Amino acid sequence: MLTIVGLHKTYHRKKQPPLNALQNINLNIGKGMFGLLGPNGAGKSSLMRTIATLQPADSGKVALDGVDVLSNPGFMRSNLGYLPQEFGVYNGVSAQDLLHYLAKLKGIYSPQERQRQIDELLEKVNLREHRKGAVSRFSGGMKQRFGIAQALLGNPRVIVVDEPTAGLDPQERNRFHNLLVDVSEHKVVLLSTHIVEDVSNLCTDMAIMSNGCVVCQGSPQELLSHFKNKVWQAYIPKQNLSQIKQQFQVISQRFCAGEVSVHVLSEQQPAANFLSIAPDLEDAYFATLMLNNKHFSESQRQSGVNHD
Repeated sequence: MLTIVGLHKTYHRKKQPPLNALQNINLNIGKGMFGLLGPNGAGKSSLMRTIATLQPADSGKVALDGVDVLSNPGFMRSNLGYLPQEFGVYNGVSAQDLLHYLAKLKGIYSPQERQRQIDELLEKVNLREHRKGAVSRFSGGMKQRFGIAQALLGNPRVIVVDEPTAGLDPQERNRFHNLLVDVSEHKVVLLSTHIVEDVSNLCTDMAIMSNGCVVCQGSPQELLSHFKNKVWQAYIPKQNLSQIKQQFQVISQRFCAGEVSVHVLSEQQPAANFLSIAPDLEDAYFATLMLNNKHFSESQRQSGVNHD
């Protein structure tokens, strides 16, 4: 179990106001795939780096099975596999040689044990035939598969992956999904992404972040239940979209054959041409962000008034 309690992180920037990247984060994450959804700038990567002990927190606690890892970073690092959003490789170094080097850094000193793990992992990520190829010349999908292979060295108990499918084609994305599901059966796998479909397809538990805060946590089904009978759809002419946005809480809009499919959040039927639909996770995600951002803006406004 990975437990996060009261986590705060502020970045102090020259000639700019401080950025509150993490504000009172509280999460309980068990075995399996846990999805962390949020737009760019929500604080997901800051949370990932803090969990991975790559940066200190200002306050709060991160514990793995009761051990405070912020006070004992070596404990987390010995139990962690980390795939950041971007990672560098040495030019010309083969996949096999780079895995040997990384395995040594993880404390796997036996050449026989290193080779055993490397052979198994290259087979698992379907890179065995490319083991002598330079990782710097791999395609984007191959690099991501190599990334998960290096993250699995040493059989870690916690896997953290940050935006792992960004830029992958559909085939590579599906292959990567299958790999994550396979390794998550007996591990904590924390998947940070802004792609709603990834969480919908893979995760049994999730949280949504916005403005440095966790705004909800639960299963995708629990999140959907909050918006049952509250999402309405209509097809409208493109020129009417601005008016609809002024009148109703528009969750999303999609252009289709000259018209716009509009999803609106409402307790009652917004207008005669709107039909009630079962929300999907994307509807629930956008609705949660919209409501939170409205609350956040109101809080900021009230804070400004009180300050003045």
